[in-house]
Amino acid sequence: MARRRRREGGTPALEALAAAGVPHAVRPYDHDAAASAELGYGEEAARALGADPARVFKTLVASAGDDHVLAVVPVATRLDLKALARAAGAKRAAMAEPADAERLTGSVVGGISPLGGRTRLPVFLDDSAMRQPAILVSAGRRGLDVELAPDDLLRVTGGAAAPIAR
Repeated sequence: MARRRRREGGTPALEALAAAGVPHAVRPYDHDAAASAELGYGEEAARALGADPARVFKTLVASAGDDHVLAVVPVATRLDLKALARAAGAKRAAMAEPADAERLTGSVVGGISPLGGRTRLPVFLDDSAMRQPAILVSAGRRGLDVELAPDDLLRVTGGAAAPIAR
C-alpha cells in the first residue's frame, strides 16, 4: 500500500483543515522537554507561543461508558470527568492510559490533536472556547499548534461544546 506524501510540516490534523477549507494559522514553537516536564505540554505551548492560556486547549483521551472520546479543555484547567460523562451520555468517564491514547490517535501524548486522528472519536470542547474568537489546539505533534475558530473546530470534528472543565 502506498503512503501518501505529506507537504513539508504537514500532519493529518492540518490536512483535515485544508481539505475542509477551514481558515487557520499554523503556530510552530520550539518544544522544550524540560519546560513541558515542569509546566505540562499545554502550559509549555501557551508560554512558548506567548498566548493567553485561556485560548490554548489540550486534547485528552478518555473513556465515557464503553467508548473513547476526546475532551478539549483549556490548558490551565482540569477535565471534569463527571461533566464529560454527562455530556457523552454515559454513567462514568475515566482518563485513558497514555499508551491507549497514543494507539487510538496515532500521536504522542503532548501532540494529540482533536483533528485528523487515526480513529475518529467523538469530540467534546469545553464551552469556554465559544467565548474566544480563535483558540489554539495541537496540530498533531509536539511543538506545532493550529489556531482556528472554535465553531470551525466543532464543524470539522462533528463535536459538541459542553461545560467539561473545572
